[in-house]
Amino acid sequence: MKRLILLLLAITLLACTNKNRTTPTTRKIGVLLVSHGSRSETWRKALTDLDGRVRNAIMADGKVKDVKSAFMEYTEPSIATRLKEFDQHDFSDVIVVPIFLTVSPHPFDDIPTIMGQKTDPQSLETIKVEGIERYTPRARTHITPLLDFTDLLQKNIARRAKAISTTPDKEGVVLIAYGDETYEKEWGALLDRVSQYVEKETGIGVHSYGWCGHLVHYDPGKTTAAIEKVLVARDKALVIPVLVAHDERFQIKLIGAGIDRIGNKEQRVVYKPDSILPDEDLEQWVRDAARHHVTKIEASPK
Repeated sequence: MKRLILLLLAITLLACTNKNRTTPTTRKIGVLLVSHGSRSETWRKALTDLDGRVRNAIMADGKVKDVKSAFMEYTEPSIATRLKEFDQHDFSDVIVVPIFLTVSPHPFDDIPTIMGQKTDPQSLETIKVEGIERYTPRARTHITPLLDFTDLLQKNIARRAKAISTTPDKEGVVLIAYGDETYEKEWGALLDRVSQYVEKETGIGVHSYGWCGHLVHYDPGKTTAAIEKVLVARDKALVIPVLVAHDERFQIKLIGAGIDRIGNKEQRVVYKPDSILPDEDLEQWVRDAARHHVTKIEASPK
C-alpha cells in the first residue's frame, strides 16, 4: 500500500510538472534583446537605453506584449532571469534579438545552449565555469540574424569617420574590434568590407584593423601596431572602436594605452572613445527584426 501511494504521488507530481511546461495555446509574444554583458555601468546603460528607445514602436500594434533586455554574462538581468519572467506571465513565444556584430560562439552556441535549444559540449562547460544559469523556457524561442546581415555597421563607421576627419587624403582609418579566436577570418572579412565602404563614402583610402579582446590577451600593443601600419602611408590615423557600447576598460584603458605608445600622438592620432550605440539605424533594425518574426510566428501553426 505504501509503495502504491508513493507511485500515485509520483505520477501526480509528474503530471503537474508536464502541465507547467506546456506552451500556452494562445499567442502572447515577447521580445528579448540580448547582449554580451559587461561590468561597466556605462556599457549596460547603453543597452538598456536601446530597450527604452525601441519598446513603444515594437509594442505599438499590440502584437508584442513586452520588450525586455538581458545580458549573457557578468550581470543581471540574465537570459535565464528574463525567460523565467516571460514564463511567469504565460508568453507563448519570445523573439530573441542578439545585439552582436558578427559570428562568434556566443550567438551561435552559447545563447542557444543557455536557452536549452542546443547542448553544445564546449558551451555547456563554458557556462558552467562562468556560473551562467541555463534555463529551458516553456515559451518557444526564435533567434533573429546578427547585425552583419545588414549594411548597418558600414554606415555607422562611415558616419563616425566623417565626424572626425579633416583631411581625407592625409588620413587612414584604424578599426579596433574585440575579435574572436574561432572566427578571426570572418571578423577580418567584415572589417575589410567596412573599410571599403568608408573609402567609398569618405575618400580615405588607407585602412588597418586590430583586436583588443581575448584573442590578443587584451594587449594594447595590437592597437599600437594597427595604428603604425596606417602611419607608414599617411600623416594621421583615425582610430575608431568597433564596439557595441562604451566600456571604460576597452575604449579608455586598452585602446587608449595603445594610442599612448605612438610618438607625437597629439598630432598623428585622432580618437574619440565612442561606440556603435547610440545609432538610429540599429534601433530600426531591432524594430524590423521583431516585426518580421512576429509575422512568421503568426503564420506558423500553434
